[in-house]
Amino acid sequence: MCGICGIFDPAGGSFVQKSTLKAMADTISHRGPDDEGFDACGAVGLAHRRLSIIDLEGGHQPLSNEDGSIWIVFNGEIYNFEELNRQFLSSGHTFRTRSDTETIVHLYEELGEACFAELRGMFRLAIWDARKKRVVLARDRVGKKPLFYSWDGRRLVFGSEIKALFPAGGISKTMDLQAMSDYFSYQYVPAPKTIYRSVRKLRPAHYLIADASGIREVPYWDLQFDRTRELSEGEWCEALLAEFRAAVKSRLVSDVPLGAFLSGGVDSSSVVAVMNSLQPPVTTCSIGFSEDEYDEARDAKQFATALEANHFERIVQPRALELVPKLAWHYDEPFGDSSAIPTYHVSQLARQHVTVALSGDGGDENFAGYRRYKFAMYEDEVRKRIPASLRSAVLGPLGELYPKLGWAPRVFRAKNTLQSLARPLIDGYFHTVSVCPPALKRSLINADVWSSLDGYDSADVVREFFDRAGTEDPLSRIQYVDIKTYLVDDILTKVDRASMANSLEVRCPLLDHKLMELVAQAPSSLKLHNGVGKFIFKKALEPVLPAEVLARKKKGFSIPLAEWFRGELKEFAHAAIVQRQDDALNGVFLQRCWNQHQRGQRDWSALLWCVLMFRSWQEMSETT
Repeated sequence: MCGICGIFDPAGGSFVQKSTLKAMADTISHRGPDDEGFDACGAVGLAHRRLSIIDLEGGHQPLSNEDGSIWIVFNGEIYNFEELNRQFLSSGHTFRTRSDTETIVHLYEELGEACFAELRGMFRLAIWDARKKRVVLARDRVGKKPLFYSWDGRRLVFGSEIKALFPAGGISKTMDLQAMSDYFSYQYVPAPKTIYRSVRKLRPAHYLIADASGIREVPYWDLQFDRTRELSEGEWCEALLAEFRAAVKSRLVSDVPLGAFLSGGVDSSSVVAVMNSLQPPVTTCSIGFSEDEYDEARDAKQFATALEANHFERIVQPRALELVPKLAWHYDEPFGDSSAIPTYHVSQLARQHVTVALSGDGGDENFAGYRRYKFAMYEDEVRKRIPASLRSAVLGPLGELYPKLGWAPRVFRAKNTLQSLARPLIDGYFHTVSVCPPALKRSLINADVWSSLDGYDSADVVREFFDRAGTEDPLSRIQYVDIKTYLVDDILTKVDRASMANSLEVRCPLLDHKLMELVAQAPSSLKLHNGVGKFIFKKALEPVLPAEVLARKKKGFSIPLAEWFRGELKEFAHAAIVQRQDDALNGVFLQRCWNQHQRGQRDWSALLWCVLMFRSWQEMSETT
């Protein structure tokens, strides 16, 4: 795994200095501690930081084709590069390395930008095409590897992290107010926005071309849910397990030590079990908590022991919040998913033993494993039985009046359900996943800033993908939304920053695009079956996993924030959240939330954490 950055002035009005490229690359040295490389030629410059995984001696970048007309900086792993060499490049090219990077260079020569659709793996890259005088940026299908850019109409600056762009100079740090609004809805900033107006994210499954005519983004792949295959349950189990095994096997190629993250759940356990069947004994790493409700370490250890794995674990304590400034620096923009803390710790633990780790990310999105899918489909059935006018006129006001009883038994916690039922499916789903729904967000954000938003609605982010899903099946549409938003900008962002902060490469077999395409063709009834998520995946794994693992209740990778905010972290959090004031947020509202949380009247921990990370980003941005 590596880091890349660069500058391109299509008009040729400026010359890129290697010293500037080095300053940019130095900001992401954690992504590539093993090597660095630079190439500057007039108005274009490429820089690379390398974490050596394959071809340890021969993978130096930037790398070119035989005549130096095509140059590349690349980050990722292409699992089918040897197959591509045989299929497209069996003759006519001279290879100087055995790296996948050189395969991409020659494949681009043969196919142009059509080459990206042939790549199986995770990647971000930049290509300088001297023949056509253009730079091409590209990002993998699902978005495992991030790529940021700034375009001011004259110059393109790009990098693996936002911080890599600023040493190029001339890039404003003005906050994007819509991005801020999105953040407090989703706890992350969804693509293509970043928290800075002048910096954008290249969307997954897209490439960008920059030349004298400007820039343009082009999609090259999408996930299709409208091609349902009619197979028996047994045939689906056989097909899914075969594709899953192939995805795991392809991710075991490495010239450095390799292991896996292990919680106690189905997804990570399935990856570990298949790994162990192919290359035993597997090295596994787990994180635990002293609070039993959140702790999966014992389950993970029991499973690892049964496999005779080399198992390591760490217990996370409240002092983990000392990581907050470090996380703010690594994430570059506000990021409110508190599981970034255990993800950082498990990455740090894994890096002490391996350089590459496989994870179980993607199972919930692919196979409808989140509990919220079950509730969304239940609510959708109820909606169909109640006229829209009645839902809006009765359930909406009732939901507003119903008290928020986060402390009460679930049967008495009807506020969110009533509010969701009053809305169409996607608006109800947005309300369900929002950390700070619109009414609360209006109280959180200062009046002047709210007015500046001029009616902007963060729900438009998910509505766009709901409308683009290409199917009428409600569960599939929600899954498509999550794959395009939550998966890429929360889950994969969290894992990328936390792992690369520790110079660790993470591979995700369940996000292999061939496997995802197969799963998308399975009927929704086999994913969410009689209220049980991951139904067909669990059936397929019966020969692989013990029954107690398959039946284990999902805990999620979360931390005991509510308790921590009332305990050892109270003073630290109060100073950052309540005592610090700014022009963006309503201090009176935050004081009220803080007081209610401390008295146990309401659990505000998710919102308080989002504010804490927002304030930490502000401080980091002001001082760097």
